Amino acid sequence: MKVHEYQAKEILRGYGVPTPRGRVTDSPEEAGRMAKEFGGRAVVKAQIHAGGRGKGGGVKLARVPEEAVEHAKKIIGMQLVTHQTGPEGRRVKKVLVEEALDIARELYAGITLDRAIGRPVLMVSAQGGMEIEEVAAKDPAAIVKEPFDVAWGLQPYQARKLAYALGLSGDTHKKACTFFVALAKAYVETDASLAEINPLLVTAQGDVLALDAKMNFDDNALFRHPNIKEYRDLDEEDPLEVEASKFDLNYIKLDGNVGCMVNGAGLAMATMDIIQYAGGRPANFLDVGGGANEEQVKNAMRILLSDKNVKAVLINIFGGIMRCDIIATGVVNAVKEIGIAVPVVVRLEGTNVEEGKAILKRSGLAIIPADGMKDAAEKVIASLGGGQ
Repeated sequence: MKVHEYQAKEILRGYGVPTPRGRVTDSPEEAGRMAKEFGGRAVVKAQIHAGGRGKGGGVKLARVPEEAVEHAKKIIGMQLVTHQTGPEGRRVKKVLVEEALDIARELYAGITLDRAIGRPVLMVSAQGGMEIEEVAAKDPAAIVKEPFDVAWGLQPYQARKLAYALGLSGDTHKKACTFFVALAKAYVETDASLAEINPLLVTAQGDVLALDAKMNFDDNALFRHPNIKEYRDLDEEDPLEVEASKFDLNYIKLDGNVGCMVNGAGLAMATMDIIQYAGGRPANFLDVGGGANEEQVKNAMRILLSDKNVKAVLINIFGGIMRCDIIATGVVNAVKEIGIAVPVVVRLEGTNVEEGKAILKRSGLAIIPADGMKDAAEKVIASLGGGQ
């Protein structure tokens, strides 16, 4: 789950991570009053779940309160397009108004899980304000990484190593160390999957603050954090992903035209790969999980077909705990109830597979059976006329 910048900063402040003074509003007049409270100069920042807001015109510096009002009027309600929103952009409903600070340096700090070693890694770079992927591509040596143990947290010696790597000294070095330890604590204790501070600000006075903040959280751990779960903004999520979550289905929208229903993330990845290999492009990733019932399968089909970009559907199921006859019954009921105007290719394997195939055959529906993943991928691409 993603949260807005102002929400991430609220969480981080609770762990002692310093941030600029700021508040969120949906009123341009209130934005002006906030700027006045912060001394006149303020930054007005669009709040959407995407990076690159500044380049898209969603971050503006106001030198006087009246300017903050004008900036807020333009930003609130705008359809903000960035490299992360896609061409359709996102509608801005709120702005964060923050005090303007004297910038001496812009750095980078971020924590994510390194799956190769099974531990979180705190990364820092002197090239703040840039996309970390861009830095990694152009100058990998500019990123310093420090893995740490979740049981012990980031240790002081590790924080000092990172601060030295950024060329910090004196009180600023000490403040950076405190910042890194607090950030690591926040990451671990909130079950975050990402905590990114870009830029990490060093002020002219030597203070270290999170000028921007991005946090993502493990959905499977949200039951432990009801306060964070309340931050969920459904308006920032794809409507079909929201609909899928109501039925405990995992759905991710992509940009192709072949809808994919699978059970298990590994099978989903393999299915999308083989569709690409056969010359197609997956339109989504829909995982019904290991124990879906007929109702979930029916809703999964309904969600798949709600995407206007889907021109064919590939159902690829390996029945372990999941039974192939349940999948087949759910698919048949869904097609009968909803109707279907696109080709549907079904590959079943595993528990009760013969019974599942018999159910599909007896249905009399125009469902295309497949033997094996390669056959399924080739048939779904052929149903599209052999191309995109």
